Amino acid sequence: MKLVKTSANLLGVLAMSLCLASGRWAQAMPAKKPKPTRKARVTAQGQPAAAAKKTATPAPGAEKPVAINKRDPFAPLVSDKKDNNSGLHLPPGKAGLVIATVRVDGAVHSPNGMIAMVSNPANSVYFIREGDRLYDGAVEKIGLDGVTFRENSKDAFGKPVERVVTKRIYASAGEQQ
Repeated sequence: MKLVKTSANLLGVLAMSLCLASGRWAQAMPAKKPKPTRKARVTAQGQPAAAAKKTATPAPGAEKPVAINKRDPFAPLVSDKKDNNSGLHLPPGKAGLVIATVRVDGAVHSPNGMIAMVSNPANSVYFIREGDRLYDGAVEKIGLDGVTFRENSKDAFGKPVERVVTKRIYASAGEQQ
């Protein structure tokens, strides 16, 4: 019997402390704002309440949240994959052909000179002639076995570099197309 009275007293003390603690929490927490009704409220200045909120200035002691952009610690610092100008918005037609992605499909001798048939990764076919301007260079020479391009690019330090790229119709062993 004595044990039952002691446990009842202990429960009473716990219940009392919870009531007191919840009263302290209620005093420390700000009061909830009432939900606005469907009707538009008008402030004392005659503006709608939504417009008054937009023009209100923050309290002097209030801090604005700062967005922190942190780098993913597990992402590699140097990317192994080549970009190949995939993020660029290329112009339409021959002017949008990137030399690194062009595939030479054929070459024909015509009365006006040589014409080469090339395609891009989207399998669009273009006919190019010597002297045609491409996105990152120009067509220098067309032969029956391939096309020679003069490519303009930049090195790792941003210095302009010009190089000659030859793409063959039928790649030899060990040669990239």
